[in-house]
Amino acid sequence: MSRTDTSFKSHARTSKIAQRLGSGTREVVLIASGDLREEANCVCWPAQKKLETDLALAMKDTPWKLVRGHAYSRTRSHGFISSAREGLNVFECIAPDSKLIIAEAVWQYSNHVLPGLTTHTGPILTLANWSGQWPGLVGMLNLNGSLTKAGVAYSTLWADDFSAPSFRHHLQSWLDTGKVHHDTSHVVPIANVRIPSRIESLAETIAKDLQRRKALIGVFDEGCMGMFNAIVPDELLHSTGVFKERLSQSALYYETMQVKDSDAMDVFRWLQRAGMQFHFGKNESTDLTRAQVLLQCRMYIAAVRLSDRFGCDAIGIQYQQGLKDLLPASDLVEGMLNDSKRPPVTDAGGSRVLYRGRPLTHFNEVDECAGLDGLLTQRLHEALGEPVENTLHDIRWGDWDQSRTTQEWVWVFEISGGAPPSHFVKGWKGAHGWRQPPMYFRLGGSTLAGVSKPGEIVWSRIWVGNGKLNMDLGRAGVVALPEAETQRRLLATTKQWPIMHAVTYGITRDQMMARHKANHIQVVYAKDAAGADRACLAKAALARSLGMEVSFCGTRGPGSSPSNYWDA
Repeated sequence: MSRTDTSFKSHARTSKIAQRLGSGTREVVLIASGDLREEANCVCWPAQKKLETDLALAMKDTPWKLVRGHAYSRTRSHGFISSAREGLNVFECIAPDSKLIIAEAVWQYSNHVLPGLTTHTGPILTLANWSGQWPGLVGMLNLNGSLTKAGVAYSTLWADDFSAPSFRHHLQSWLDTGKVHHDTSHVVPIANVRIPSRIESLAETIAKDLQRRKALIGVFDEGCMGMFNAIVPDELLHSTGVFKERLSQSALYYETMQVKDSDAMDVFRWLQRAGMQFHFGKNESTDLTRAQVLLQCRMYIAAVRLSDRFGCDAIGIQYQQGLKDLLPASDLVEGMLNDSKRPPVTDAGGSRVLYRGRPLTHFNEVDECAGLDGLLTQRLHEALGEPVENTLHDIRWGDWDQSRTTQEWVWVFEISGGAPPSHFVKGWKGAHGWRQPPMYFRLGGSTLAGVSKPGEIVWSRIWVGNGKLNMDLGRAGVVALPEAETQRRLLATTKQWPIMHAVTYGITRDQMMARHKANHIQVVYAKDAAGADRACLAKAALARSLGMEVSFCGTRGPGSSPSNYWDA
């Protein structure tokens, strides 16, 4: 059996198990869930290796021995669990009552380890580094949401520096008790909030209308990127008046191939006239090319026509699975769909414009929680006279503003391209098309990148827990940072993607991480702070009217206290 070259012992699965890992009284088992794509696992392995080495050093002075639950593979050049089958095999070798750490330096597929975790009875700790380049915290938040939905108890930790006393204190607490305590005093149940009657009435009207007329979300294949937490059980979704139209990505591919070249060119020319800047090159394997963008324009038309054919109110495309082997990335398509101002699409006969003047809300990575949220947000904001364009972002990273333009701690909300240009500084004129990173997209495709404009937003997340739909929501501001600081943040994450500089009101970094049940966060602008406050209260009331458990997180604005934020 091979060993890793980290500072602690490595194990691999054997056909005969004399003693399961972790059955020793002072053994802690470490596992690492990885990507489904081997190229990504190889590129990201050095970051994972460093995390594991740093964790081993942090445990060096404790009486506990860290053992690896699966071997580094010399033939694959990484030590990640890279499939669900491999994960099942690994868990056969681990004592079910052992202390278990899932350590994540990079994005991971939760379905690789979730089956084994559902029957693990010992203490579970999800753990991530704090890095923009290597988004282990994004993968960890997805796993946390998946464990929450599955009803699996866990604790969670993250840190910039595993040698810091605060991290070691929390780690020791988990080693001693199997639990970690985090401050969640920013969470206020809706039952403790007085919502004005006019807002309650509006929310109830929208809820009743939705449950009477019902809505469809088009799902182009569920379960993208192993995100168990992103699948809403049908019976929970149906209670809100929303149903799924299950569609196949093969149908989208076929429809894309039927679109006329002239129609695709019309979309491309519209984008150019609107001011979008494409950064083209000549090398298909590394550069963005005109041919890639024209295929994306065809996919955009196909998505709108299929949605109309099936009567969908919102749709979700898988993004990195299935179609990645056939077509360029769907991100440019997604960003166009999410905006009211976008290239017009007619039916195949050219007799009518489809979804004229409004977004066809798209939920990136087929995140059905975000799809439901996006649908509700669009209807609510339309009723309130507020901007309807909304999108999800990854909670990618965050840092203090190094330019000192603001004294606030600023999040990097970032997604691969589904943000609408109406969110950007200068709108379409501030939109850029860069080639998607070749590591993920062999066939390329343009992002829809831009810097989000300053303003007041409502953030939210629908999640599944305790067999119910839940919604957390709160208020935030998007701040303008100097170009140099924006570029620092883009270079520290993924420079080709759209970015939002967000300051969440009344929530620290660690409070957000402790509470949030997903890698994604939904955002929508309002015209001003008062409008955002009203929209936040109305969204909470709407979610409650649809049977969700609702919690406000944080404060109305900077400097407020949680106890008085919700005094309407």
